Amino acid sequence: MTTPAAARVLTSPRETLDSVVIRFAGDSGDGMQLTGSQFTTATADAGNDLATFPDYPAEIRAPAGTTYGVSGYQIHFAAHEVHTPGDAPDVLVAMNPAALKVNTEALKPGGLVVVNTGAFSANNLKKAGYEVNPLEDGTLDPFRVLAIDVTKLTLDAVKDVGLGSKEANRCKNMWTLGLMYWLFGRDRSQTIAWLEEKFAKRPEVAAANIAALNAGHIYGENAELPHGINAYQVPSADLPPGEYRNISGNEATAWGLVAGAQLAGLEMMYGSYPITPASNLLHHLARLKHFGVTTFQAEDEIAAVGAAVGASFGGAIGVTGTSGPGVALKSEAIGLAIAAELPLVVVDVQRGGPSTGLPTKTEQSDLFQAVWGRNGDAPLCVLAAATPGECFYLAIEAVRIAVQYMTPVMLLTDGYVANSAEPWKLPNIDELHPFPVEHHSDPENFQPFMRDEFTQARVWAVPGTPGLEHRIGGLERHRKTGHISYDPMNHHRMTVLREQKISGIARGMKSVDVDQGDYFGDLLVVGWGSTYGSISQAVRILREEKGYPVSHLHLRNIWPLPRGTRDLLRSFNSVLVPELNNGQLVKLLRAECAVDAESLTRVTGKPFQIQALVRAVEERLQRNGQ
Repeated sequence: MTTPAAARVLTSPRETLDSVVIRFAGDSGDGMQLTGSQFTTATADAGNDLATFPDYPAEIRAPAGTTYGVSGYQIHFAAHEVHTPGDAPDVLVAMNPAALKVNTEALKPGGLVVVNTGAFSANNLKKAGYEVNPLEDGTLDPFRVLAIDVTKLTLDAVKDVGLGSKEANRCKNMWTLGLMYWLFGRDRSQTIAWLEEKFAKRPEVAAANIAALNAGHIYGENAELPHGINAYQVPSADLPPGEYRNISGNEATAWGLVAGAQLAGLEMMYGSYPITPASNLLHHLARLKHFGVTTFQAEDEIAAVGAAVGASFGGAIGVTGTSGPGVALKSEAIGLAIAAELPLVVVDVQRGGPSTGLPTKTEQSDLFQAVWGRNGDAPLCVLAAATPGECFYLAIEAVRIAVQYMTPVMLLTDGYVANSAEPWKLPNIDELHPFPVEHHSDPENFQPFMRDEFTQARVWAVPGTPGLEHRIGGLERHRKTGHISYDPMNHHRMTVLREQKISGIARGMKSVDVDQGDYFGDLLVVGWGSTYGSISQAVRILREEKGYPVSHLHLRNIWPLPRGTRDLLRSFNSVLVPELNNGQLVKLLRAECAVDAESLTRVTGKPFQIQALVRAVEERLQRNGQ
């Protein structure tokens, strides 16, 4: 397609910046997530490295104009490698008073505020909790302000298209996006093509949104901007060569599960019931039927996991995805898979708890639930992905362990990792090593609990295979024949055997390795899951800019712990464990490694800020005289 003249990037001189953090904020119906995702795509096309953080309310229809109905999308993009969505925005786009109210304190001093003055009515100011208009009382004096009646300019731009006032008003996010595209030198052509495709059956809606997008861009070209506000450019990042695409954690998880099933040579069945923030795993996988994927939206969580366990009994790889409340409902069936020794992958996209808690916010509070949250001695393997792209590889690993050790595996992600996006280098398929499954086929001397000498995994026989008929279930079984057994010593042996099998998974894993720093010293910062970016950047600052002898270990294998974990932790004078919970990994490490690890917790529903981690580590180093 030929790029329209109106879609081409302005080539006039621009101020060069190394990195920028932008936060789009407005009502949950203002299209901030869509605006942010389109800006993300255009930024990835421009060659910047990036990280995003979508943040939206739990209410489906929160009252318009209220602070608890504010939806936000933050993107950090740079000319260098990026690990986090950034601490504080350089630019805040506030579509109404509530968005300004919620986000002003987060903005950097001297940062740019783009305000839609058209939404600053007396009623909206009141709903946001303002007694005086913040555009007039000096509230924004610490910042650079670009005040624009986006609402009016949008309606003017689309008046000839023929939409009603309500639909026309919905185009104001595109007007704002056009302005931001001009401000940071982004190409509109991809967004124009996307709008034409999305609204192919309603061309008038596509035309209105494109008109608004172009009008916002033209405004930037022609307006006399206030002093101190310029057009900017952020040079491309020097990333490893290869083909990249933007990917979210849930999307990467879905592709990793499919890749794992393909590498195992198995069909895959995904049983699920919708739950935030795991729901779109089902959406992604439903589009991949041509890879031998069967998806099943069950009537509830229990039916979903039951179907997945049944699929594994039938010789496929059963997978189920959910969040913490769903894991609670699935725990009995997961225990069944442990007792029956069937492969099963459980994806837990963690959110704030307990109970319903904070459905749209991030947290790491399901670690105890994952490791120990079942009745009886019911061990399983637990993995945790650190980044959106890493979800792909950890999902493959979850499938591999599940089929090689005949065990359920729980893969922990969270709302932040699942919904955020990053440029992901497409893997070389030839470098993904197959682990083909061979179902047991020899009826001679067959017993359902015959085991592999190394893995201790029982054989996997497909029901209906002549001579291999057998029954399994949740009742305790004889350690060889699989017959129901109430023999006390048999139960003891089976309990020990199941634990030994899971502990033995560590033998097939890489030994523990630091992500940054030395293997001994004053302080080791230990993290897991989505805290990776914040911890990594904080440790880099502490080491390179402040000269502290700090190291970073990030655990992907939570249970069993990798070989050498105890020795590594005990080679440091002190160990600090930052977590988005009330201190779960730290307790596990104290119990398993006999180290006096110290906890640093944050349970606000948001990721750690880099500078907060830097200050916390410095305080501990200074307190300990280091």
